Amino acid sequence: MSRFYIDEIKYVSTRDIEKKELISSAEAIRRGLAPDGGLYMPVSLPHFGIAELSMLSKLNYPERAAFVLRRYLTDYGEDELLSMAKAAYSADKFGPADKKGGANPTPLRRLSSRNTVMELWHGPTSAFKDMALQLMPRLLSAALEKTGAEGGACILVATSGDTGKAALEGYKDVDRTKIMVFYPAEGVSAVQKLQMITQEGENVCVAGVDGNFDDAQTGVKRIFRDPAVTKALEEKGLFFSSANSINWGRLAPQIVYYFSAYCDMASENIIKLGDEIDITVPTGNFGNIFAAYIAAESGLPIRKLICASNTNKVLTDFINDGVYDRRREFYTTISPSMDILISSNLERLLYSMSGPAETAEYMKALSEEGVYKISPKLHKAVQRRFAGHFADEDACRAAIKETYEKKHYLCDPHTAVAFACLEQYRRENPGETRKMLVVSTASPYKFAGSVFEAITGDMAKDELTAAAELSALTGTKPPKQLTGLESREVRFPGVISPDDMANEVIKFAGR
Repeated sequence: MSRFYIDEIKYVSTRDIEKKELISSAEAIRRGLAPDGGLYMPVSLPHFGIAELSMLSKLNYPERAAFVLRRYLTDYGEDELLSMAKAAYSADKFGPADKKGGANPTPLRRLSSRNTVMELWHGPTSAFKDMALQLMPRLLSAALEKTGAEGGACILVATSGDTGKAALEGYKDVDRTKIMVFYPAEGVSAVQKLQMITQEGENVCVAGVDGNFDDAQTGVKRIFRDPAVTKALEEKGLFFSSANSINWGRLAPQIVYYFSAYCDMASENIIKLGDEIDITVPTGNFGNIFAAYIAAESGLPIRKLICASNTNKVLTDFINDGVYDRRREFYTTISPSMDILISSNLERLLYSMSGPAETAEYMKALSEEGVYKISPKLHKAVQRRFAGHFADEDACRAAIKETYEKKHYLCDPHTAVAFACLEQYRRENPGETRKMLVVSTASPYKFAGSVFEAITGDMAKDELTAAAELSALTGTKPPKQLTGLESREVRFPGVISPDDMANEVIKFAGR
């Protein structure tokens, strides 16, 4: 697999105007967040041509992951990455092996001649976050060795629902790590909450935050930059890292599945190698869709990225108007993983399209004023690659019902937002005929109550029995990892204020 030339790639903060500090991918993964508050990005991107795509089409998923990641993480060896990928995407975690000799964690479902769904939720926690968070702990463990880091990593996570459980499961009892997850106490589904507060493992901790996701995410970023907390951890032999998509080690594995899906579409004769496709991604923190953008900038034939938002449509307005304004009402929706007003990974897009100087100005304005307006030149560049649409609660429910009744496909609310936004895009662009890849991000059984209500118009008896009612209605089965949650021991019932987050971290570090 290694006959293609590999250029060494260094990483830099999105706010490092003079490129004062260029670091390895392992160092970027170890740190998570840059000291200046920026996010790490590769100084240059690799390029994949038709010959490489043709070769990738013949490989199984772990082999594809190793080959693609080697081009971005150049201080990791391909054999090293292959060993990690085989362990991360094993058949016992992501289903039985396919005819290529490995698990197929990202199966395609063809719904029509134009629309193909990529399902990313067949892992241990039934959400797309598993695709990155089963591999990321292995990348971090190797990074500690490669960088000569002393002590252990204290990993902080702010979650809007799915990242928390996936991170907890990925880092559970991993050597030299502790992981603490903060979630909005009233902003996740009952299933998501139970998955987190019943988490097993000696190195884990979970706390509800009295606020929304942005309160939790802002609190985590503040802790990262707090010298007093950093010192307190250093005294305990720990340093900070992150499992959120602000960490390049979380985002890089997500690039892989866009390459893999494209190759599978070609293998299944949906497209020919070299054909351009469009992709619709339900989006909150902008990490998943940004991974698709990186794939496109690295040569994958992607034309348009449809950014699908729910009622919290800050990204839709940004793409359409060129203004990012978080000073707006926050809505709690049935697609909670997208209930976000501060989309951290958008900073990486600004850097990629305009450079560090403009990015630093925009981030300063967002921090101080809560709003920024991008330049006309940058706005045109954003709109060339992205289209922004949103679906309110009624549109989301209608999409769940229509997709089930007309396509015999059961989808969760986040994927339903993608379907609704895809239809809007098609109505506004009737001349576009490219094949569309729709990203499905969670099992419908993680949100069984909302899905049941959308299809029937009736409320399920309660959130925890909704799975049985949905199964009886549709003849489908819930993933085994989502059954029996109500009988598991609750280990982390606490709810704290955002102001207490730092103290909780210090207490946890000392255990």
